[in-house]
Amino acid sequence: MSRRLVFSVCLFVVAGGGFVFGGDEGSFVRGVKRGDGGFGVEVGIDGGVKLESPVEGLWSVGVGWAGQWPARWVHGGAKTVSKNDEWVILNGGIEIDGETMLVRDAYRRKAGAVECVRRFEWKGNKTLEKCTLSGRWQVKGSESEIFLPGILYYGNPSGAKSGRVAVYDGEAGEQAIFEEHRYTMPFASVEFKHGGQYYGGAMHTIPSKAAYGNIADQWWSLGAVAIDGGTELAAFSGPVAANGKRGVVKAIQRGFMDYEDAYLNIPPGGIVEKHFFLEVYPVGQKGSGFYEPIATSLEIFEPFSTYGMPSFAEIVRTKCRFAISRWYEDTDYAGFGMYPRSNAKPKFVMGWCGQAAACGYALQLLGDRAGVEDTRKMVQESLDHLSESPFNDNGFMLIYDAASKKWGGQDPVSQGQGMDNFANAIRIGRKSKKYETSKWEEFLKKACDVHSGRILKADWKPRNTAEGFFISPLCKAYELFGKKEYKLAALKAADHYGERHVSMDEPYWGGTLDASCEDKEGAWSAFQGFLAAYEMTHDKKYLRWAEHACAVSISYVVVWDMDLPAGRLADHGFDSRGWTMVSAQNQHLDVYGVLFAPAVYRMGQLLDRDEWKKLGIVMFRNCGQLMDPFGSQGEQIQQTNFAQHGDMSNVYKLRGGYSEGWTVFWITAHFLNAAAQFEELGVEVLN
Repeated sequence: MSRRLVFSVCLFVVAGGGFVFGGDEGSFVRGVKRGDGGFGVEVGIDGGVKLESPVEGLWSVGVGWAGQWPARWVHGGAKTVSKNDEWVILNGGIEIDGETMLVRDAYRRKAGAVECVRRFEWKGNKTLEKCTLSGRWQVKGSESEIFLPGILYYGNPSGAKSGRVAVYDGEAGEQAIFEEHRYTMPFASVEFKHGGQYYGGAMHTIPSKAAYGNIADQWWSLGAVAIDGGTELAAFSGPVAANGKRGVVKAIQRGFMDYEDAYLNIPPGGIVEKHFFLEVYPVGQKGSGFYEPIATSLEIFEPFSTYGMPSFAEIVRTKCRFAISRWYEDTDYAGFGMYPRSNAKPKFVMGWCGQAAACGYALQLLGDRAGVEDTRKMVQESLDHLSESPFNDNGFMLIYDAASKKWGGQDPVSQGQGMDNFANAIRIGRKSKKYETSKWEEFLKKACDVHSGRILKADWKPRNTAEGFFISPLCKAYELFGKKEYKLAALKAADHYGERHVSMDEPYWGGTLDASCEDKEGAWSAFQGFLAAYEMTHDKKYLRWAEHACAVSISYVVVWDMDLPAGRLADHGFDSRGWTMVSAQNQHLDVYGVLFAPAVYRMGQLLDRDEWKKLGIVMFRNCGQLMDPFGSQGEQIQQTNFAQHGDMSNVYKLRGGYSEGWTVFWITAHFLNAAAQFEELGVEVLN
């Protein structure tokens, strides 16, 4: 991800009207005189590639309301241009039914992009009712694909089949406009082709509630609109649209709910300002047009402070104590249960929601120092019991039900995660010589034999990215046991997913069990696999692919602190930075990102990206919020108009809620698993 100077601050006034900011590498911000309509503005680079204000006007205000959208638009352009230190100021106005909306744009260079502060001031004698303010920028090019972090990934082609996610095909007139608080990184970007080369453009906003909003918790909205021959990136003061409908939001797991009448009523003298940033950039490889805006978003928001957040040591000690509350043992079993002790007979579940094998690795490194008694006993007996899981042609069983004394359940995500836990536990156990690992090794070798055998077959064709979770444990098993088939299978799978997904013709998807769409778990599956393949081979191809999958993974990470309405999250002074959105279908936040936070840190080490190292730390520590006195946390944080539990009848009451009843063990295990990995990377977690 290169960082470029989009434009330098020097102004050239052009005779006959117009102005240009000259810039390095041919970049520019140019004012274009459009007859009596005043100045328009273009932001671009060499070769004529640019984001430009619409031909009808630099500024657009919606008037009236019909069909959950402005009934009509009025436009205007700048009449005067001046320079004030680093700023270039454009002034003008829009006539609305005989009265005036004054508008002012101020442009400068900041965060490697073009910053604009747009100011609207209503000079009318009465309230301007049912109006909409906007910022609109258009780019022309073919093969346009949009990227809206946490929401839309190159159209969401896989999730489209479910009918439960936002989709975008790029047909002229199509709109994908969402509330700013739905964005993990508040930018809308487009990758497109111009003159045989790929380029990208992005519009970032500083998210904010809409002043004079008709809805109590109304925010600005952001997204993309397909236009003839290109794409418009746009911010509006409230209206939303998706999947061919206006006035709807992705509010429930299975679909959308109405979100109506998001207009403004601006009184006389009312002033509204909106900050946004624009950038245009070359794209080195198809499918990587989001690299630049992700880097820019991190530079704009600098989400790296951990001031006031729980320390590593506090989180680890608290989570260790909570893990012990899920310990069960009897003559037939021993281990960490998926549910609280109120369940008389436990279920031990490897992978996904149960993560019963994770503590077998983490407690070896952390348990004694965190003050956990009987650490060695718990590690030994829990993994010994899980090693008894029976096998079939599809691998091993994941769930032991103590009530029935039976094993059951299989899926690739959970098996891959369980195998990775075993591989880590064996590696550390061998090194310490404190554990009898032979039973664990027999289990892991059997699992790797089954899955390497499947993967090496000519007809292996995985449905989605879920089987990417096998790559890391196969790489680690090769290093532990030296069996070449494990390496061959790992690299075959890594090559398959790299060739399949890095172009983003099919974005990473299918890594979670309760959705079938583009998701961070699918991106993490590939990220983890590519990184493991690189660590095993030192082949730069896998490092490049790991960078790609890492960038997609961190696009699900929130980089800004959301203002929240009264509710459970506001009660805690919740800071949203570092938390991760689940998927295109399930739009709440969770702590899952702690699982791949060490890998983000590791990529920062490998690529000399200090901001990624700092982000990895924030992802872990900020997710330590919401721990109750017992160390428990809920799974679902409702930062936007979305919920899966509770009263979901009123879309306007969903945001700010917190579902804390379903406290499955992964919420604890991922913290401990990640803390152990940070420890191995040299981050002190208990000092």
